Amino acid sequence: MKVVALIGSSRTNGNTEYLTDVFLNGIEYKKIYLKDLIINPIEDKRHTEDGFSIVNDDYDEIIEAMLESDILVFSTPIYWYSASGLMKNLIDRFSQAIRDQRYPTLKEHLKTVETYVVAVGGDNPRIKGLPLIQQLKYTFDFLKMPFTGYIIGKASKPGEIVQDKVALSQARLMNEQIKKLIQVREESQSK
Repeated sequence: MKVVALIGSSRTNGNTEYLTDVFLNGIEYKKIYLKDLIINPIEDKRHTEDGFSIVNDDYDEIIEAMLESDILVFSTPIYWYSASGLMKNLIDRFSQAIRDQRYPTLKEHLKTVETYVVAVGGDNPRIKGLPLIQQLKYTFDFLKMPFTGYIIGKASKPGEIVQDKVALSQARLMNEQIKKLIQVREESQSK
């Protein structure tokens, strides 16, 4: 099984990435750092005669990783009570990606991809981060992607996440669950 973590933080080795690493500990996975990619904002052409045109940026790397993945982790700090701008920009481009004729199997493939969210914020995130989780759930529902779980951590300054014993415990418990999911899928594929 292929696991991809989309890291939406603008900080290298930040709290959100740390919590994602705990969640995926012992699992082989690919990290994609959105801050290191050029992903242009969407130019909405859904209702134009010609539709979307190909954009010369790094978004195709995201689509190709999604097409190879069985599990996607959307890992984002909670910025102003929502996903980071990097993550939101990626999500906005879904409107174009699902219509891109170069990727005719994308929509069907996404229906088979298990999704998780890891989010970290500093201002009462287990309450104030819930709208972010709901927004992502609506996105996953629209794309018919299975939404399997989420972890919300509390941290602001670099390294503070190690003090959030609740989030770290949740990450470790969900790590066991994801390992079982991977095992079950691999066993069913080998039959």
